[in-house]
Formats: sequence, structure tokens, C-alpha cells
Amino acid sequence: MAIIYDAVLNPSKIDLLASWLPAQPWFPHIGEQSTDEGEPLTLEPIGAYRFDDPTGDVGMEVHLLRLDDGTILQVPLTYRGAPLDDAEPWLAGTMEHSVLGKRWVYDACGDPVFAVALATAILQGGTEAEQFLDKDGTLEPLERSVTVRGSGTPGTEVPQITTAVPATLGAVTTITAGLLALSLYRIPVADEPGTHGNTLAGTWGGHAPVVLASIP
Repeated sequence: MAIIYDAVLNPSKIDLLASWLPAQPWFPHIGEQSTDEGEPLTLEPIGAYRFDDPTGDVGMEVHLLRLDDGTILQVPLTYRGAPLDDAEPWLAGTMEHSVLGKRWVYDACGDPVFAVALATAILQGGTEAEQFLDKDGTLEPLERSVTVRGSGTPGTEVPQITTAVPATLGAVTTITAGLLALSLYRIPVADEPGTHGNTLAGTWGGHAPVVLASIP
């Protein structure tokens, strides 16, 4: 279960992403941080899905965003109440959360908590977390804008993961996580059975299923 607070964020998630994304090696328009008119990068939110951290310490949210040219990007983030050791290269920025205070925002591909959640969903046929809005202590269920499901089987053993080391080639980031290599598709790809191994597939708003991540 993921709990979302009725809070004010400074900067907003979209503003943080608009400043951080263009410098990433997998971003389709490398180095373009603004339009010709000097306007900031335009990002259209499509939706997001979340995984649950059993300890409740780390927020995990994967954003689907559309660029002006129609390209759809998948951007996984983790939110932490303190810096993650040795993860400075994956820090997207910080924000002030009106309920939780200062939050450190990371590219989730460099966060072992996300690697565990992603591997578990893929291997055990898991789904996104249920989401609830906390309004003055009352939890209200939220409609999920993106649904995902792993292709694996419940009860499958997930190897121990304590580190996550990402490396990107093109639009695919490979996360070395213990004995596993997880592939996260920054630009989701067509869901063609038998071509990606075990997968996490997702859909939204009537869109045909796409592959978001896989374990070859």
C-alpha cells in the first residue's frame, strides 16, 4: 500500500524533472534544457505507478511522461528522508514536502530498494501498489492511472539484493543487482511474447500493453 499525502512540494515533481531530465544520457534530446524561445522543457504527465517499501522508509514512483514529439519516457524515482550512501551520481535533486520535510529524490535505477521491488514484481507476477491519499489522517483510495504486472509466478525466489549499479546504453538502463541484471526501458517497447524473458508489462488509458522492464 502506497500512501500519498495531501501536500505541497517545492519544487514540484514536474519542475524538478524538467531541469534534471535533459542532462541524462538516455534522454532523447541530450543537452536541450529549453525550447528555442527559452521556455522550460514541456512534459505531459501520462500517469504513474508505485511499488511499496515494506519498511515504509522509501517512496517509489515511476512516471510516464510524453514529450512534445510524442516520445513516451519512463522515469522511476525514489524519495528518501535522508541521503542514500554512495548514490550522489543518481541524485535528481531535493524538494521540500510540506508534510514529510526535505526529501532526496533519486533515479530509482541506482536505489537497491527499487531494485528489490522491481525484481520481485517481475519474478513473482506482482502488480503496482494500491494508492491511498492521506487527508488529515483519513485514507481515501486513489484510482491507479497506470497498471503493471510481472510475468513470473507467485512464490518464485528472489535473490538477495543489497546494491543497484545502473549502466545505460541507448534508452535501456541495465541494473546490476546482486545475481540479477534488470533491464529498464526508458522508452517502453512493444510487448512481444518470448522476446524479453521475464517482464513487467504496463498499460494506461486504453493503451496497448508495453514492456517496461525485464530480466533476460
